[in-house]
Amino acid sequence: MEKGLTVRRIVIAGVLGAIAILLGVTRLGYIPVPTAAGNATIMHIPAVIGGIMEGWGVGMIIGLIFGVSSFLNATVPLFKDPLVAILPRLFIGVTAYFTYVGLKNINEYFAIGAAGFIGAMTNTILVLGMAVIRGYMTFGVAATVALTSGLPEAIVSVIVTLAVVASWKNLVKAGKQKSKISG
Repeated sequence: MEKGLTVRRIVIAGVLGAIAILLGVTRLGYIPVPTAAGNATIMHIPAVIGGIMEGWGVGMIIGLIFGVSSFLNATVPLFKDPLVAILPRLFIGVTAYFTYVGLKNINEYFAIGAAGFIGAMTNTILVLGMAVIRGYMTFGVAATVALTSGLPEAIVSVIVTLAVVASWKNLVKAGKQKSKISG
């Protein structure tokens, strides 16, 4: 993997960041659920994918975009607090990246799925943990939200992340093989 911020990384961060903004602005990234959370989210998935595909820095940038979008579009006091809405989201792509890197030598697909799960749970645990620390909810409510919304979000994240990243990696491999044949 190349070091530093390359044109490719900037473009991918921009595209995935735009997807995160689109999901937030259109509210497509928030799925209404009848739990204490009110909404399940898929907005963390672009940060997870960015972290896996282009490294922790890109994952952090997309997480920042997600957090700022969440903060600016907040409809509840909890997410009008930048320590809850923004800070925890910085770590989604970072934990996804390190999970992927740590496990990819065992099995590529397992590493991608695990990174999707860990990235989603990073969002859940850090946001709810900060909400408890800041006094927006009790630990019991946070634990209930983590189980009823966080786990389903993590499962969806595994499925979507596996589908997108595996397809992306297969397209890149096919493109490289085609260029070797025609070159």
